[in-house]
Amino acid sequence: MAKQLAQERQLENQAVNGYPEKLHLGCARRFIPGFYHVDAQAYPHVDRVADVSDLSFLPDNTVTLIYASSVLEHFGRHEYMDVLAEWYRVLKKGGVLRLSVPDFDAAVAVYLDRERFPDGLRRIHGALIGGQRDRWDFHKMVFNAQLLTESLMQTGFRTCRHWDWRKTEHSHVDDYSQAYQPHMDKTNGIHQALNLEGVK
Repeated sequence: MAKQLAQERQLENQAVNGYPEKLHLGCARRFIPGFYHVDAQAYPHVDRVADVSDLSFLPDNTVTLIYASSVLEHFGRHEYMDVLAEWYRVLKKGGVLRLSVPDFDAAVAVYLDRERFPDGLRRIHGALIGGQRDRWDFHKMVFNAQLLTESLMQTGFRTCRHWDWRKTEHSHVDDYSQAYQPHMDKTNGIHQALNLEGVK
């Protein structure tokens, strides 16, 4: 029964051309209806267990939206540009790469605000080095808006812009794009995620 449901979901998430229209890369435990889920670990909702840096199962110019939250920072400083190039390859012209990564500038702001966050270093460990719960949960790269924008433009994206998690079709999914300090204070807290998207 579970296998049948997974197959039906996979068919739902495929476009007319037989390929997924929207990808959720590095989804981990989070499921977004209407997306094709790719992750290194075999969670029940994952459509393809694979390294998200290798999308060779897709031809060029086939996908309209790629969503990757808290994924790019898991690749090293000499790796991440190749990953961006691979994601760019599979996007159609006008397609969107929607990224969320830990915002180094925001982490610094938390660290320096000793009045609000006397335990500042402990609060930004996750953003800087990952949760380290398994072999995939280590961060190897840091970004701020300037560096990520430059990286997207260098990859070939025509434009780069900020996106608001509240205005997306996945706003109901509480992932790192909605990370704040203090934790879950989405009204008065400091937003810890850098949410940028590139348009091909």
